[in-house]
Amino acid sequence: MKIAFFGPLGTFTEEAALTIGGEHITFNTISEVFQAVDDDEADCGVVPIENSIEGSVGITLDLLTHDYDLKIKGEIILPIGHNLLINPDAELGDIEIVYSHSQALSQCRKFIEDLKVEMRSVTSTSKAAELIVGKKSSAAISTRRAAEINGLKIVARDIQDYKNNLTRFVIISREDHDKTGKDKTSIVFSLSEDRPGGLYEILGVFADYNINLTKIESRPSKEKLGRYIFFIDFEGHREDEMIRNIINMIKPKVGYVKIFGSYPKEGDD
Repeated sequence: MKIAFFGPLGTFTEEAALTIGGEHITFNTISEVFQAVDDDEADCGVVPIENSIEGSVGITLDLLTHDYDLKIKGEIILPIGHNLLINPDAELGDIEIVYSHSQALSQCRKFIEDLKVEMRSVTSTSKAAELIVGKKSSAAISTRRAAEINGLKIVARDIQDYKNNLTRFVIISREDHDKTGKDKTSIVFSLSEDRPGGLYEILGVFADYNINLTKIESRPSKEKLGRYIFFIDFEGHREDEMIRNIINMIKPKVGYVKIFGSYPKEGDD
């Protein structure tokens, strides 16, 4: 099986992808991962969708909603521990600039502020490690694997502001997962009109059936200012009779609904 992932090598996404057996193929952007799966260059792809500190990854949600008819087949939840990498001949006091992905910089804001150094955003934590090789005054916030790949040393470990730092990755494919009995489903919908109680009415259907919502989030619809779409994760599989009934009940109440897929809940036995 060919597994595409958002690289380059040494990223947390690679670590998540390596939990799936097969041939792993790196791509430079999340969009390229989606395109590879859509073009049958890969059987599935692994991309980040949500971080416990910084929230959702907008590009992943947008691609699922607007650009591709791919499904979520699984999820991988990974503890994130950020490390400060420098060159072997450098010391902490030599650092003037810290490079990393924007989310990593945000997750380590307090640590960086204490260093009183400049922050610069790059496309990935792994790219940051590549960039500082040979630069004594530069450091990167990256992974242990990136340190090994680039011959760097770790001068500080677990520097994130909040220790309970988790990132949720999704496995995208052309089909979602068969029922396992311990599943969740992800959907997106928009309201047909902006009126008082519109969202409450939709959520009330789930409450009436005693279905637990594990996530709810809104994002701009990209149609006009003030219009939003809503993302919901809930327990159950789309093929369950109760879930089918719920989807059929909310369809007439919304302007648009798309099922991203049903898949096993991560962490359940």
